[in-house]
Amino acid sequence: MGELADHGDGPALSEALASGARVTLTWQDGRQAHFPLAWLRDHCACAECRHPLTRERLYLPLETPTEAPGPRVVEGNLELAWADGHVSRFDAGWLHQRRPGTPREDVVPVRQPWGNDFQPSRIPHADFVGEVAGERAWLTALLRDGLVLLEDGPLADEEVSRLAERIGPLRPTNFGARFDVRSKPNPNNAAYTAIGLALHSDLPNWRQPPDIQLLYCLENDAEGGESIFADGFAAAEALRRSSPEAFRLLSETPIDFRFQDEDHDLVWQAPVIALDAADNVIEVRLNNWIRDSLRLPLEAIDAWYAAYRTFWQRAHEPQHQLEFALAPGEMVAFDNRRVLHGRNAFDPNSGRRHLQGTYLDLDMCESRLRVLARRG
Repeated sequence: MGELADHGDGPALSEALASGARVTLTWQDGRQAHFPLAWLRDHCACAECRHPLTRERLYLPLETPTEAPGPRVVEGNLELAWADGHVSRFDAGWLHQRRPGTPREDVVPVRQPWGNDFQPSRIPHADFVGEVAGERAWLTALLRDGLVLLEDGPLADEEVSRLAERIGPLRPTNFGARFDVRSKPNPNNAAYTAIGLALHSDLPNWRQPPDIQLLYCLENDAEGGESIFADGFAAAEALRRSSPEAFRLLSETPIDFRFQDEDHDLVWQAPVIALDAADNVIEVRLNNWIRDSLRLPLEAIDAWYAAYRTFWQRAHEPQHQLEFALAPGEMVAFDNRRVLHGRNAFDPNSGRRHLQGTYLDLDMCESRLRVLARRG
């Protein structure tokens, strides 16, 4: 079918019968499926219907086939001769994978909530850069758990950028494509101070906040500064169980987030907890520094604050948190729209603390994992 995904190990066809507006296929493993004629015509992969180099569809399904073509099983595969003389050929294994109602197979793992004994996976830097299996293990852990560590890396400037670019282009923000996290004069963000940072997600004031954050430790000799992480999805589900009304308010009430400095004024409105159509939590926007004025009706304000306080307490409960100090040469990567992060205060007079960070799009991480899976 001109596709890169493997489908060559599927069973061969044993029978193909046309009936009305569908074709019934039977494979040698005994499975059977019905395919509408419109679907089969739409998925023809010949050079007239799909570009031979880009694999993009050229055929436009504006007409529905009304006549059953003459289906034939040729060397275990399907051949259809349409009424207009066009001939379509389909690999039996490819069709087997795409039986109507069959979900798409994917190597991208399902997200798993942290248990009370959760510890993040640790992948050696040499494995990540030196072999497919190491990079696959890192990506799998990141997508499954929302948090993964890379260890024993070089103390090299811009190493975080080099690692990220193996996966995809860096996601730039108003802080640049790559940023330095250290205490500095005249900061425009709390991260660039030495104060403790409560749990938060980055840039909820953006319409599309960055998905994946990478933080690479180059120096960490200062006293304090331990990194703190919490599974925001787990905290949100705990809130749903214990305080359903608070959960409803935070998931249904958009609030304003805003970042302002001399050069930027970025504003977006969204609820603290975002749900999909099936009521699954898909995003947590928690950042107390850049919540803008709460512009709610008078009668809704007190209830929202009560819900916010309850969620804040859930997110900061010890069972939802991890705390550890990043060592030089270690990199932590986490899902910024799921995992909340923070740090303890540190003393800049006791030593240097320098992290370099960047962001990646989740789509590129998932794409990279699929590509690596094709390589074995």
